[in-house]
Amino acid sequence: MTPGLASARSTTFGGEPRPLVAVDCNGADLGPAEVAAGAALAAAQGARVLLFGPLAELGTLPAGVEAVDAPVSIAKAVDPVKAARTTPEASIVQASRAVAQGRAQALVCAGGTGAALAAGTFNIKRAPGIYRPALAIPVPVPEHPVTLLDVGANAEARREHLVQFAFLGAALARTVLGVALPRVGLLSNGEEASRGSTLVLEAHAELSERAGAEDNAFEFVGNLEGGDLVSGRADVIVTDGFTGNIALKLMEGVSQTMLRAIRDAAMSSTRGKLGGALLRGSLGGLREQLDPEASGGAYLLGLRRLAVVPHGRFTRAGFAQAILRAERGAREDIVAQTHTALERAGALRRAPVSASAASLPQAQ
Repeated sequence: MTPGLASARSTTFGGEPRPLVAVDCNGADLGPAEVAAGAALAAAQGARVLLFGPLAELGTLPAGVEAVDAPVSIAKAVDPVKAARTTPEASIVQASRAVAQGRAQALVCAGGTGAALAAGTFNIKRAPGIYRPALAIPVPVPEHPVTLLDVGANAEARREHLVQFAFLGAALARTVLGVALPRVGLLSNGEEASRGSTLVLEAHAELSERAGAEDNAFEFVGNLEGGDLVSGRADVIVTDGFTGNIALKLMEGVSQTMLRAIRDAAMSSTRGKLGGALLRGSLGGLREQLDPEASGGAYLLGLRRLAVVPHGRFTRAGFAQAILRAERGAREDIVAQTHTALERAGALRRAPVSASAASLPQAQ
């Protein structure tokens, strides 16, 4: 059984139907059929899935999995914003629209992050008071899991964006990981408060002030260096999407390279093979901990419904995890929990004083 999957199949939870997850099958490196195979694995554990992709490539679908013929993909579009606006027949647009209309309760996008962000923003829409959505991923660091955001939704950010990301990440750490008082840090090139870009300096100053004034929203631990991504000094680390994406890909690349090096060393001699056989169980558990597919991908936070964005290079096991993560997040209503936490902390964007009540966005 795939690690992390439930052992029993059930299409209900607490007597209610389990949430339906809309999945964009286009854009995955291994093709739509691999995403459909992941949906079948998730359905075997009770998930209900609605696929959007080319029917001719999806194969035979098991009970619990339905599909809409949507062969058009904008996953590789040069301008994903324009593509999402002008291509209503695209699979990601149809999938996000199904979530916006209430036909499905969560979204999984197997294609490009830009297309998922654009289609989600246009159709599902930002939650009231959110500046920009952010991609947040619980990084599988052994013994010290850390939530890193933003990991790719916003290549550029402003001070108020990073500040809100801190509150978003802390709310996610509490609701998903059960951290009572998350420790939040800013990724920088030095620990001193005087180090970092203008953006980091401005965000540091506001977070220092607001974290002390809010009612235990989180503990701000200041600036953190790259090595602190795995040191356990923080539960949440905040940065812009450009830096965060590079940091995440570097961590994943180094961990996978080290695991391959250990395997190659163990197979290089008879003595190494004997030692490897003795350590196989322990190393197997470590490999599962470090496997990016085991987490299922990143949460796209800040929309009115939950979205999960896995790596396009995932295999069926990773896509199954992404679907189950989205289904579980919808069932536990992570969106409402995080939004309530932001509201209590006063971290939502305030409408201009001149705005009339009728013009304010309403939660759905």
